[in-house]
Amino acid sequence: MLKIGIIGVGTVGTSVCQILEDNKDIITARAGVELVPVAGVVNNLSKKRDVSIKITDNPDDILNDDSIDIVVELMGGVEGAYNVVKKALQKGKAVVTANKALLAYHRYELQDIAGDTPFEFEAAVAGGIPIISALREGLGANHIESIKGIINGTCNYMLDKMINEGVDYDTILKEAQDLGYAEADPSFDVGGFDAAHKLLIMASIAYGIDAKPEDILIEGIENVSPEDISFAKEFGYALKLLGIAKTRGDKVELRVHAVLIPTSEMLAKVDGVMNAVSVVGDKVGETLYYGPGAGGDATASAVIANIIDIARKGKGKGSPMLGFKTSLESGLHLADKGDIETKYYLRLHVEDKPGVLSKVTTILGNRNISIKNMVQNSVDETSANLLLSTHTCSEKDIKEALEIFETENLVLSKPAMIRIEE
Repeated sequence: MLKIGIIGVGTVGTSVCQILEDNKDIITARAGVELVPVAGVVNNLSKKRDVSIKITDNPDDILNDDSIDIVVELMGGVEGAYNVVKKALQKGKAVVTANKALLAYHRYELQDIAGDTPFEFEAAVAGGIPIISALREGLGANHIESIKGIINGTCNYMLDKMINEGVDYDTILKEAQDLGYAEADPSFDVGGFDAAHKLLIMASIAYGIDAKPEDILIEGIENVSPEDISFAKEFGYALKLLGIAKTRGDKVELRVHAVLIPTSEMLAKVDGVMNAVSVVGDKVGETLYYGPGAGGDATASAVIANIIDIARKGKGKGSPMLGFKTSLESGLHLADKGDIETKYYLRLHVEDKPGVLSKVTTILGNRNISIKNMVQNSVDETSANLLLSTHTCSEKDIKEALEIFETENLVLSKPAMIRIEE
């Protein structure tokens, strides 16, 4: 028997307890040992919990209990969770976490602390999708050329509604909040930070890149407009928030932002709150992993899969958490944000008069930016929106061009830009 303590008995923690009870026979058969949740930690003891385990509000009641073999950390946050997980590992307890923010900032320190003590985190990325196992084990023979993921269901749901039903951003955000897909403060989701934390974890496994959220390009979906959606439809693009990691020589681009992708791509067909991750290996080619990215049972399923894996291997026989200790071991380095290379879509609100388009194309051409497609839509009697896409160019050059449009008063409002992945 392995005894389990759960720190954070909310939606996911409750599901962990219930699944371990409901599917006890098959889980025991697969683990080779009975897995028993015995205690849980909550913030509010007066709140009723649909679990039969002992409940406390003090993590030390679990951390200092020598009979507990595995600690499941579901409390959320960063520094408080770090201290709890650190103490559990130092005491030789195996740890399973679903905490992406914790790993975005402290994954390498915790790997060093863990040593040979099992430390697993499948549920931290894409909920019930086993993408961590796929990257760490199933694709272990491959150099990973790229990872592109729809890894925030809230943004995917909102963008789908905006594109397919013409709902405006503010309306669909409120609907997402009412449905429980978005928090009262939705900035973590719609600003791209949730997806960025997950991307950093995957990039650590694939490339050994020890980057923090502050080191990479992170943008959200707050500025997507009906004009952008119209352009996407006209030229055969879907609009998604993607976490992207890709290699270029010895550099790795890591970025999260709204992206236009061809409607023919598999990721373009992922609707609603579902998640999907496309991984391209140099030997296997493209593989796609699809499923629910959140929810109590889906996330709990990934947590229990890690617990079963720990039970099979035996305590003290953990595999390295990430597979690389530093980026130097793989010879790859994080690319500078300005060195990112892709295609771009621009929306420029300009005066509708002769000479403006010529000035725009000259500024772009002087920075080796060539136009692929362009549409002009009238805004009123005196102004229009120029909607254009470019061939591949650098982030630095496109940002310089946008700044010049503003400083030379060629645009009547701040230019908009969305990257294109083809």
